[in-house]
Amino acid sequence: MTLGDMQVGETGRVTGFEAGGRSYRKKLLAMGLTRGTPFTVNRVAPMGDPVEISLRGFRLTVRRDEAVVVLVERL
Repeated sequence: MTLGDMQVGETGRVTGFEAGGRSYRKKLLAMGLTRGTPFTVNRVAPMGDPVEISLRGFRLTVRRDEAVVVLVERL
């Protein structure tokens, strides 16, 4: 499952990144989306882009094409 598949209010944990997402991986890691990080989906825009999540005490907004690169598990 990916971050892009999660719904508003759901909580999850980062498990890794898609193999084809190398260009986004470094950027997402720098923003705090490291393996094992728990998060909550706060909002999703009406057209599905962007997605706002809460993690590590702050809110992060990622584009849909970045969100589908992040592998997650529901908690």
